[in-house]
This record gives sequence, C-alpha cells and structure tokens, in this order.
Amino acid sequence: MSSVQSPQNQLVGALYRDHRSWLLAWLRRNIACAHRAEDLSQDTFVRLLGREQLQAPREPRAFLLAIAKGLLFDHFRRAALEQAYLNELLLIPEGEQPSPEQQQMILEDLRAIDRLLGKLSSKARAAFLHNRLDGLSHAEIAERLGVSVPRVRQYLAQGLRQCYIALYGEPT
Repeated sequence: MSSVQSPQNQLVGALYRDHRSWLLAWLRRNIACAHRAEDLSQDTFVRLLGREQLQAPREPRAFLLAIAKGLLFDHFRRAALEQAYLNELLLIPEGEQPSPEQQQMILEDLRAIDRLLGKLSSKARAAFLHNRLDGLSHAEIAERLGVSVPRVRQYLAQGLRQCYIALYGEPT
C-alpha cells in the first residue's frame, strides 16, 4: 500500500524537517519550561496541518516564528488568567471554596471564554472585558482605548456575537 502525501502535508513535513530544531531552540530561549517549548513547537506544526490552504512561505523562519509567537502569547495569557483565578480563590474562606472538581470545571470554562475572546482583536477584547468585568461605560472605554464611542459599540457587538456563537453556534 502506497502512502501518497498531499502537497500541503509535504510542505509541512519539509518545514518541520528544515526548521523544527531552530524553532525549538528559539522557544527554549523564550520559555522556562523545556516541555512547554516542545509542546509549542509541535503545536506550531499542527496548526499548519489544520489549515485549509498553505502556500510555501518566502521566509519560512519568520512565518513559523509568527505562528509560534501567537501560541506563546496565548500560553502566557492563559497562564495569567489561571493565576488570577487561583489568586481569587485564596481570598475565599476555606469552607466556601469550590471543590477541586468545580475548580477544574471553572478553569475549563475560563479557558473556553479565553479562546472565544481570543478570536477578537486586542481592542475589541479589551473593550468587551472593560464593559463586562469592570462595568465601564462606552465613553470610559473609548477614552481608555483611544477610539470613538461608535467604535466601542462595534467592539462590544463583536464580543456579544462571539458569545452568541459559543452558546448557540454560527447564525444561519
């Protein structure tokens, strides 16, 4: 039985073969945990395999680095989110803290929300969080982000749309 790879898989294989060790070394310099660097390296190539179309990049290392930096940013954002949650748990009296199972479910929900909001631009995400978590008005958010109030409304609509999709799926 012959195993013929698609051109896309061949391209990802070539990128992996030619640049994985370089990418892994870069990740190890930028993250303390060698295992996490390995995971992020693999995730970079898995992300490529998941693309519908992939063209050979002119600058393969810059291309891989852009993907890896996005994954690294996501990792640090999730870690900060989890740490903030754990810090808040410390403020709750011991007898009122959620069970370990509930804590894990809450963390999973926070990760899902983070992935959902991660699809928004940084300003749209910030506007949504300022509005929903901090209770800021449209004008206050506009001032903080340096945008107009109508732009803040657009950002909030984008955030609400992502929430709708998470709850009910893509509108038809």
